[in-house]
Amino acid sequence: MSETDFTLLEKLADREGSDAVLDRLMELLREHKAYHKLFDATLIRKKHSLDLPLSRPTSFDDVPEEHRKEVEDTYVEAAREIGKLFLADGDIPSAWMYLQVIREPEPVAEAIDKLPVASDYSEANEQVMQIALFERVHPLKGVKMMLRSHGMCNTITSLDQAMGNLSVEQRSECARHMVRELYHDLTESVRRQVQEKVPLIEPNASLRELLRGRDWLLEGGNYHIDVSHLSSVVRFARSIEAGADELDLVLQLCDYGERLDPQLQYPGEPPFEDFYPAHRQFFHLLLDKDVDTSLDYFRKKLSDEPDEYDKPLLAYVLVDLLVRAKRLDEAVDVAAEHLTGLGNDVNFSFAELCVEAGRLDRLAEVMRDKNDIVGFTAALLGTPSSATTPT
Repeated sequence: MSETDFTLLEKLADREGSDAVLDRLMELLREHKAYHKLFDATLIRKKHSLDLPLSRPTSFDDVPEEHRKEVEDTYVEAAREIGKLFLADGDIPSAWMYLQVIREPEPVAEAIDKLPVASDYSEANEQVMQIALFERVHPLKGVKMMLRSHGMCNTITSLDQAMGNLSVEQRSECARHMVRELYHDLTESVRRQVQEKVPLIEPNASLRELLRGRDWLLEGGNYHIDVSHLSSVVRFARSIEAGADELDLVLQLCDYGERLDPQLQYPGEPPFEDFYPAHRQFFHLLLDKDVDTSLDYFRKKLSDEPDEYDKPLLAYVLVDLLVRAKRLDEAVDVAAEHLTGLGNDVNFSFAELCVEAGRLDRLAEVMRDKNDIVGFTAALLGTPSSATTPT
């Protein structure tokens, strides 16, 4: 602001009073795009109209209860306006400062969605990626931006950190994209080696077709992509919803992984110690192929596990698959035996599973065994009576 602006406000105060000063202040701040100050000024104008102190414009500590709702409404409206003004100027991080406070992420998500996926580093892009992925505003776009600017390795690390905080839909979306990207890179690498011996190979051949009958591709410990990236993306793919097109691509990735030299096949956590064969069974079920065979594979893993501390981890996977296969009664029984003691930090609710399965009788039974009279009562009251149960 220039000295002239300050002088103008002084003269307005003398001649026309406070309302004129505040109106002109707002105009000046808009003209100079001083949006942070404009937010403060909006709250000052509201507090001035209520004859409240002006020294801390955004604080509610000095707002009496009878005026709190009115000031809060002004705060929300001002945050919404300032957020949109920053978005109009392309400043997504500044816009997010305001819109996240009032829990309105949608305009920011729309702005991020429209951004080109840049390959160069910039501080602004870094901030946007953090907002998109770690603030869960647009995780898929965050993953796309990170892949382009930071590569597969850093993206896997970041997605590993973020995955647990994403919604089911967001996890699936991100996993599908990671599968497509890695599948493309691996297929192109394999295709280049095949073309050295077979120049006229079908240009659109799948990874499965390229590998068929060509064991020499992986002889001598050869590989075509970072094997840690391969195992990470296959692990991410467990978040993909049943029936998705990308699941067949994951099966092809598993087929490739099983052909690798054993020293390049890293074991996973139970029940995925045999990493690629176990995942092949998992994805077969999601594709509605050999469902009973796949379930038997994981049932046996659970029944054969000697360590009681590891059984909940195996049971969690089996219950997940049973739910996806619509075997809800068995899912409730397995969960009742192995998963009712899990803490709140685990993304699983036995009560919700019982509700989904229509098995509140089983929930009541478990709550009685756990001496949880509150949970027992909730289950009891939630059970439909015979008079209202449809026939």
